[in-house]
Amino acid sequence: MKVHSLADLKRLRQEMQRRAAEHAAAQRAAQERAVRDRALFERAVGPVRPLRPHGRAIAERPTPLPLPRQRQADERAVMREALSDAFDAETLLHTDEHLSFRRPGLGPDVVRRLRRGEWAIQAELDLHGLRTDEARERLGGFIRDAHRQGLRCVRVVHGKGLGSPGKTPVLKGRVHSWLVQKSEVLAFVQARPADGGAGALIVLLRTASHGRA
Repeated sequence: MKVHSLADLKRLRQEMQRRAAEHAAAQRAAQERAVRDRALFERAVGPVRPLRPHGRAIAERPTPLPLPRQRQADERAVMREALSDAFDAETLLHTDEHLSFRRPGLGPDVVRRLRRGEWAIQAELDLHGLRTDEARERLGGFIRDAHRQGLRCVRVVHGKGLGSPGKTPVLKGRVHSWLVQKSEVLAFVQARPADGGAGALIVLLRTASHGRA
């Protein structure tokens, strides 16, 4: 599904939530079937007696911790779907001396304060040298974790593209698009020269009191 607007993104998230609910229901049903099958087996076998002690030592092997591989794969798939490369962020960016973004309802003073550095940078993600898919996953996870930790202001370094073919910043436009799609993001601006300039963005994250943007 191609995402062309915030409404499309909302529908995509609702569809992913529906799929997750169906997956959880299927897992619960499988667990219930396993419990019923075990009960039927015990009734069919009838009473049993334990074996007599044989006197041999039994080496206990530690049971490896279960890895939620399917859940991890599902989360990676959701991250890839949620951050679409087809989303046109340029129509939502404010055109000034530097491209910036702010959610509807936020005043321009938020962008000005963010540009002046009134919020301290609390964490940083450097995407230099990453392929597009890897950068997408790293960025999505970074923003999600920063918001969960209650961080307000972070820096995302996407690079100036000096080492790219044609010296074009490949990730810059993608990062703009991905950040616009993240509901945790309230606003972002190009970093000041001391903070990375054209190769980085300063991102303001919402708090729980803002609700979902």
